[in-house]
Amino acid sequence: SFVTNLLNPIIDPGMESIFTTGSSTSTMTPSIMITTTTASQPPIPPTPIPSDVLQTLLTFASVFRFEDRVKLLEVNFSELRRTNQSTEFISNIPGLVHQYMYQEMTEAVREAVQTQTDRLQDSIQRENDEFLRTIDDNMKKIIKELVKSQVKAQVTRILPRIGESVNAQLEAEVLTRSSHSSRTS
Repeated sequence: SFVTNLLNPIIDPGMESIFTTGSSTSTMTPSIMITTTTASQPPIPPTPIPSDVLQTLLTFASVFRFEDRVKLLEVNFSELRRTNQSTEFISNIPGLVHQYMYQEMTEAVREAVQTQTDRLQDSIQRENDEFLRTIDDNMKKIIKELVKSQVKAQVTRILPRIGESVNAQLEAEVLTRSSHSSRTS
C-alpha cells in the first residue's frame, strides 16, 4: 500500500490536468492573420486585490496536499517498520529452528550414546558375572580334585599303618583270650 500510494498518488481532478502529458491538448492555429495598429494608450494600472481574496486562494501546499501526503507517508512508514520487524522475526525463524534442531539432535545423540553405553555396561557386567561364575566353578572342581588326590595319598600312606595297628591289636586280643581260656580249662 505504501509503494502503491507513492506510485499512484490521489490527485484532485482539477490538478490532474497539470500532470497529464501528451498530445491531449490541441493547439489552434488561426487561419487568418489580423493586423491591428494600436495607438499608444496609457498603461493600465494594476488592480489591487483585496486581502480576503488572497486568503481564499489555494496555497501551493494545499493544492498538492503535502500535509496529507506527509501524514500518509508517516503512517505507511510506521506500517513498514512494523512489517520490517515482522520480516525480521520471520527471517529469524530458520535460525531458531536450526538451533532447536541442533539442541534436539544433541540431546538425542547424548541419549543414544548413554543408552548404548548402558547396554554395553550391562553386557560387560553379564559377561563378567559369567566369567566369575566359570572361574568359581573351575576353582571348586580343582580344589575338589586336589582334596581327593591328597586324601587318596594320605590314605594310601596311612592305610598300611592302620592295618598294622589293627593286626597288632587283634593279635594281642587273640593272645589274651587264648591265655585266659587256657587258665580256665
